[in-house]
Amino acid sequence: MPEIDVKNLATVLSFLFVFTALTGTASAEKMRIEAVMAPIQSMKLDFQDGSKHFVLLVQREGKAEGSGPLAGSAVTEYGMHDLVKGIGGIPQGYLEFKTLGGDIGYVKWQVRAIFFKGESKPRLADYGYWELAGGTGALAGMNGVGTLTIKAASKTDRLFTLEGEIAPKP
Repeated sequence: MPEIDVKNLATVLSFLFVFTALTGTASAEKMRIEAVMAPIQSMKLDFQDGSKHFVLLVQREGKAEGSGPLAGSAVTEYGMHDLVKGIGGIPQGYLEFKTLGGDIGYVKWQVRAIFFKGESKPRLADYGYWELAGGTGALAGMNGVGTLTIKAASKTDRLFTLEGEIAPKP
């Protein structure tokens, strides 16, 4: 078994410690955001063919609460919810996050909506993903990705929950 040169090992470890302290590390910042989104505008197309198919174009607003670089932001949803009642669909859209510092983050999202048998009526489950599509200021040059759920917060409002990470692009 080879001998370990303790003096050289200590020198290397000291160098790595100082180098890391001076340059920092580029690690991803974990985030978890919840935002109750209230509709401010919407348009709905109900198919008149008996299929229960509808398309809802909606703009909602809320405030992002939680942790990470988007926490505290004002959030606006620009969504297209293409669904068949009782069956499901693939809603998608963008979220615009305006931080307290004036930076903007554009998040592209998509969920798979599935209806399950409920107690008195079908229950909707929305699970999907999000990705950071662009940004300004501190969010420029960043990548981000994670999971997204959408749940009813009231008859009209929706709770968007985003979990994942944001970090500089390579």
